[in-house]
Amino acid sequence: MKYYTERNSFVNMKNSRNPMLKFLIIGLCLSFMTQGFSQVFGPQEFKWIRVGDLRSFYSNAGAEIEFCRFTSAVSETQNDGLRYPAQFTFQDHSVAKSLRIGATNYADAVSGETYAHKVVSAGTRTAYMETELMPYEFSLTGKFPSPLVVVDGLTGSNNFIQDILDDVDADQAPDRIIENNLHTSMGVDVKRKILGFSQENHDNYMIYEYVFKNTGVIDSDGTLNTQTLNDVMFHFQYRYGFAFEAFRNGWVTSASASWGRNTVNHTVWEDPTNGDPIRAQYSWYGPVSPSPGYAADIGAPNHTGGAVMAGTQYVGIVTLHADTAPGDQTNDTNQPTTTMYLGSDRDAQGVNQYSADLMTRKYEFMTAGHPELTHAEQVDNGFADVWGIDAGGYAQGQGFGPYTLNPGDSIRIVLAEAIAGISREKNLEVTANWNDESGSYELPDGSTTSDANTYKNAWVQSGVDSLFQTFRMAKLCFENDYVIPQPPPPPTTFTVNSGGDRIILEWSNESATAPGFDGFAIYRAMNRADTIYTKIWECDAANVAYTYSDETPARGFDYYYYIVAKNDGSANDLYPGLPMESSKHFTMTSVAANLKRPAGENLEDIRVVPNPFDIRSRALQFGEENNLVDRITFFDIPPLCNIMIYTERGDLIEKISHTNGTGDEYWHSITSARQLVVSGVYIAVFEVTEDYRDPDTQELLFSKGESTYRKFTIIR
Repeated sequence: MKYYTERNSFVNMKNSRNPMLKFLIIGLCLSFMTQGFSQVFGPQEFKWIRVGDLRSFYSNAGAEIEFCRFTSAVSETQNDGLRYPAQFTFQDHSVAKSLRIGATNYADAVSGETYAHKVVSAGTRTAYMETELMPYEFSLTGKFPSPLVVVDGLTGSNNFIQDILDDVDADQAPDRIIENNLHTSMGVDVKRKILGFSQENHDNYMIYEYVFKNTGVIDSDGTLNTQTLNDVMFHFQYRYGFAFEAFRNGWVTSASASWGRNTVNHTVWEDPTNGDPIRAQYSWYGPVSPSPGYAADIGAPNHTGGAVMAGTQYVGIVTLHADTAPGDQTNDTNQPTTTMYLGSDRDAQGVNQYSADLMTRKYEFMTAGHPELTHAEQVDNGFADVWGIDAGGYAQGQGFGPYTLNPGDSIRIVLAEAIAGISREKNLEVTANWNDESGSYELPDGSTTSDANTYKNAWVQSGVDSLFQTFRMAKLCFENDYVIPQPPPPPTTFTVNSGGDRIILEWSNESATAPGFDGFAIYRAMNRADTIYTKIWECDAANVAYTYSDETPARGFDYYYYIVAKNDGSANDLYPGLPMESSKHFTMTSVAANLKRPAGENLEDIRVVPNPFDIRSRALQFGEENNLVDRITFFDIPPLCNIMIYTERGDLIEKISHTNGTGDEYWHSITSARQLVVSGVYIAVFEVTEDYRDPDTQELLFSKGESTYRKFTIIR
C-alpha cells in the first residue's frame, strides 16, 4: 500500500519538433545558468532514507540537483541532503549532483540530426523530466515499517511523513531500498537502486546500484529509436558543501563556505590507511582566506569562542563494481576512467540536449581522464576559496566507460557514498580544549602536544581514517550480498506520556524474539531533540521490562527520548561477540514531553469539574472535538490512584487506573460497557494505590489504601 509521497509539481513542457520551442528551451537553460537558479520541468517526487546516522532524500529525476526540493536559489536551502550526524540540525553536505549519459555519433529521432556527441543530463541545475530523463517507477521498500511513536497522544516522530513505505519485504537484506527507474531520450534506460542500512557499523553510507540498458525507448510513450550506441560514458558529479552549521549560526557570514567554494577534492587509488587498492574520491572543508590562518581554520571552528566546529566531516564515493563490458560482469578495476574535478559554475553545467556545442563540451569533461594532480594536490596548504577561477568552487567528477552498447546490452555500476568524522561528543571536547589553550593536549595516537592547532587538526583529520573504514565496511557489505549482522528490531510501538511527577514510557515486546536479545536501553535529552542523548535506564533479557517511569525530570523543561533493543553479540557472525543496538532513529521523539499539572496534596482538595455537567451548556464546559464528546475532569487527585464510578444505587460502571503522576484525570461519560451514561447522580471513589511523598520535603502526603469520594450530577 502506498501511503504518501513528498511531491513538488513544476512547469510541464513536452518535447517538440518545433524549432522555436527548442530555442525557447535553450534560452531558458542559459537563463538559469546565468542567474544561478535551478529548475525541474515535470512532476518531481522525493523519498527519504532516514533509518541510520546518515539521512538523505532522493529524487525520481535520477539525481539530486541543486536546490532540488526548492524553486529558488536561497542560500539557506542550498545545502540539502547527506545529513550527518542526522540528529543534529544544519548537518547537510550535498549541494548538487548530476547524472549524465553520453555517446558519439548519435542519430537523434526528435531533431533529425546526428550529433557528434549526444549527452542527456539530470543536473546539476536543471532536469527535464518529461523530455530527457523520464521516470516510470519510484518506490521505497522497507524490511519493516518505522515504529509508531506517540508522545502525549500526538505522533511523536517525523518518520511518519519521511519514512513512508510503498511496500514491506521482510526478506530483503537492506533496511530500505529505493527503486528509481527512468527512460532517457537517447534510448538508455536507467535503473537506480539506493540501499540504506540501520545497523550501527553500516549506517553512515548509502549504496547505489545502477544498471544502464540500451532499450531504444526514447520517451514515456515507448517510442523506439533503436541503434548501437558507441563510446558510451556514464558520468556522475558531486558538489559537496561544508560548514553549513557555521553559516546558519552566524560565525561564517558568507554562504560560499557552505555551498562549496572552499571544498577540497581528492582522488586515491590506494587506501591511505592500509595500502590496499581502492577507487575512491573524497572531499572536505578547506580553510578559508578571511580566517586567522590555515591551521587555525581547519574544521571550521568559531574563532570567537564557539562550542563546536562545523567542518569536521569527510564525504566521498568509492567504486565497488563496474562491469568490464556488456556481457562481461567481471569488475573492471580501471574504472572510473575519468576523475577530473569540475568548476561548479563554469564547466558545462547547463543542460540542453539539442545544443551540439554544449553536449561536446560536456562529453569532453566526461572523458577527461585523470588529472596529473588532483584538486587537493594543487590547492595543497593554500586557501581553497581563492584557488581557481570558479566562484562556485569545484566538484568531484566521475566517468565510467567508454562502452559499446548494442540494442539490449547493459552495464552495471555500483557505488557507495559515505560520510564520517569525529563524533559530536569528541567535537565538543576538542573544541572546548582548543578554546581553553591549556598547553597540553592528547592526540589521537596517544601522544601529546602543546600546540592547540596541532591538537585540533589531528583530531579533525582523523576523520580520513574513519571515512576509509566506512568504505571498507561498504565493500564488505557489497561482497556479502548486503547480508550483514542485524540488531534486534525496534519495538513496533513506543509511547511517551507526560505526568505530574514522572514521564511514563511504554513499548511493545516484538524485539524479545530476536536471536541474542538482551533487553532494552532508554536514552534522554533535555530541551532540544537535536543534541546528545544520555542513557538513563536499561534492562537485560533476565529482567526485561516493557515500561519505565522516568521520575527525574524537572518541572519547566522539555524531554526527548528514544529506546533501542539490544543483543548480546551471540548471533553476530561478522563481528563475533560484539553487541549491537537497533537504530535510535526509529524511535527518537521529535515532540517534547514534560511534567504536567502536579498531583494534589490531600484528598480534601479533589474536585469534579463541571458539576453539574449539563448537556444544554456543553459549549461552556469541558469537551473535545468542538465539545461534541462529553468530558468530566477530576482535579487535584493523588498521583497514583484508582477511580471507581458508581451510580447512586451503588452499581460500578467504570474503573479508571490513574498512573501518570498528574493531578488530573478525564472521564468521557462512558461506562465500561461502552454506553453513554444517563442523567442522574453519580459517585466517584478515589483510592490511593501507592504511598506518595512530597519530592522536596519527603513528607508523606498519601498512603496506599486511603480513599475518599465525590458526588456529581449529569443532566441530559
